[in-house]
Amino acid sequence: MKENTFVLTKTPLAGYNLTNIFYLLAQARFMVDCRYIPRLLYSTTLSCTMAPFRIAERIKFDKIIRNTEIKYDPIFILGHWRSGTTYLHNVLFLDKNLGYFSTFQAYLPGVFLVGKKLFKPVVATSIPKKRPMDDVVMEVDLPQEDEYAVAAFSPYSCYHGPCLPRDSEFYNRFVCMGDVPKKVIEEWKEVYLYLLKKVTLCRDGKRLVLKNPVNTARIKLLLEMFPDAKFIHIYRNPYHIYQSMMRFLMIIAPLFCVQKPPKIEDVEKLMMDLYIKMFEKYFKERECIPEGNLVEVRYEDFIQHPLKELKRIYTELHLDGFKESEKAFSEYIVSQANVKIHRYEVNEELREKVYKKWGFAFKEFGYES
Repeated sequence: MKENTFVLTKTPLAGYNLTNIFYLLAQARFMVDCRYIPRLLYSTTLSCTMAPFRIAERIKFDKIIRNTEIKYDPIFILGHWRSGTTYLHNVLFLDKNLGYFSTFQAYLPGVFLVGKKLFKPVVATSIPKKRPMDDVVMEVDLPQEDEYAVAAFSPYSCYHGPCLPRDSEFYNRFVCMGDVPKKVIEEWKEVYLYLLKKVTLCRDGKRLVLKNPVNTARIKLLLEMFPDAKFIHIYRNPYHIYQSMMRFLMIIAPLFCVQKPPKIEDVEKLMMDLYIKMFEKYFKERECIPEGNLVEVRYEDFIQHPLKELKRIYTELHLDGFKESEKAFSEYIVSQANVKIHRYEVNEELREKVYKKWGFAFKEFGYES
């Protein structure tokens, strides 16, 4: 795994609240590899620079944010990483009836109301033109996973794992939230609700469409917060998930970490074990979703017939806005025709390894072994 020691600006730690950075470092017993000290210094320096703006934003907007009403329960896009959640999110945000977290808002959630002019260019120069693991365009105003915002505000996120890989297994507990104290869950809910209110305020009260793979294992908690929430679950052939995830993790881990990247076999085990926990919980908790509030989408069908699948999503979830957004959807879909999609070959060794662990998912999703 290439270490990329001198790449400083890609780690999400730079957008974290300063108190959160030091809490996480203390939790990690300040075990930072010497080679990554420049990366950590960059992150803490930027976080320190933003601190006065965070305070100003709290003073000016905190009461307004807390009093903001979320009139429309959100639409949650679920699905394991590398399942097509980004493509789906990038299409749906074109519906002008919907609000969303932008990359700028997700990466710097503490300052996006008062620090837009100063810090938006910083994010723009820090992110690549295309995601490191694929051919998907990255821009500060395009939609982004809200888990980055949660991680910036809270110690309870699995997204700390790539930054502090020695504790990855510990942070993965915050995906399913199954073996954490009730106090942790309540604190997580408080942070998440605050962030969603903040973006709702910024998006003029529109219903939010939120993409977060981690939420795949949090349906029950989300329903406690938003009983009439809508859910779109996009799923993909597990063999291709495995191959795409391994490629993704080998690229991302060395860019994010402030500790020595883990061995590839350790990365593989953590990823495969988390997949099992996520989907065992998803299959159990999706039964809690009220009828008419869940639609499941096969990745391969969405890639082949995106407009047809979008229409089905709007119809089954009883959402307005498809007809008025259809032109924008079609134009975006056409613009993505030349995006390179990795093709994967599944040999017998890989087939046996993946099916042995994830066989239950093949059966649930209807894929051949």
